[in-house]
Amino acid sequence: MGDSQSTAFEPEAIPDRSAAATASGDDSPADDIPDDAVDLLDAPDPAAERDRIRTFIDDAVAAANADGLVVNMSGGLDSTVTAALAVEALGADRVYGLILPCNKIGAPHARDAEALADALGIEHDTVHLQPLFAQFGAVAPDRFDLHDEPIRSGNAIARLRMAMAYLAANATDRLVCGTTNRSEHLLGYVTKHGDGAADLLPLGHLYKTDVRALAEELDVPEFVVEKPPTAGFLPGQRDADDLGAPYDVIDAVLRLGVDRELDAEAIAERLGDDADEETVADLLARHRASAHKRTSPPMPTGRGD
Repeated sequence: MGDSQSTAFEPEAIPDRSAAATASGDDSPADDIPDDAVDLLDAPDPAAERDRIRTFIDDAVAAANADGLVVNMSGGLDSTVTAALAVEALGADRVYGLILPCNKIGAPHARDAEALADALGIEHDTVHLQPLFAQFGAVAPDRFDLHDEPIRSGNAIARLRMAMAYLAANATDRLVCGTTNRSEHLLGYVTKHGDGAADLLPLGHLYKTDVRALAEELDVPEFVVEKPPTAGFLPGQRDADDLGAPYDVIDAVLRLGVDRELDAEAIAERLGDDADEETVADLLARHRASAHKRTSPPMPTGRGD
């Protein structure tokens, strides 16, 4: 796995298993798209991407004259790959990890993140956001109640996490390194000014399935790769349920629909039984509806009379 180049992980520090990996095998990543279809979808070479992203990180930090990076670590695939690449690009002493659980659901993932940060040899802190979130909810006007409002509360938590990341970045003269991948970006599966806010997005050009392949190149612990992707706000929550399909299908649809501009009917025909036309149309509609998350705020053009 990978090339002869050493990885950022210290093997003796890597935990054997995840405290959070208790889901059934049905939720683990699966190769849902036939091999002959995958061959048509232009997946990038993981080794080349590893070098490319390390150079990108190094150049971005140097251009900003920053001392390093702050990475919010969740114990999941994207943040682990991002942190590992940051360590390879800059060295462990220039990468700082923030672990920000906000409920009991996030506690096992936070323990995983702590173990992964230790394995990478980076300085890190765990900050439990529940008291801050509770106080935030207490002072918010009653009409904006966060109780039993998972989307509203999830967005608020994501923004509190990013506020903490930028506090750390300001205090240490570093940049905030986002962990969003291209699949999430194209579907708007991010929070504006939350996990969608960052100074650089090293994985922003890679689909989730590409990130999995890169994780193998980096020798990311297997339990991280096998974790069912989840936002971690509700018990049993899975990205596949929120988005209507697993990432193997999502990425195939987005490669064909966004990158190659095929319509839903043509995509469904290409993918066969793995994605019906309704699923494809729903994913493309989600992409269109979330365009506002991928653009700067609009402003009047010109200077008037």
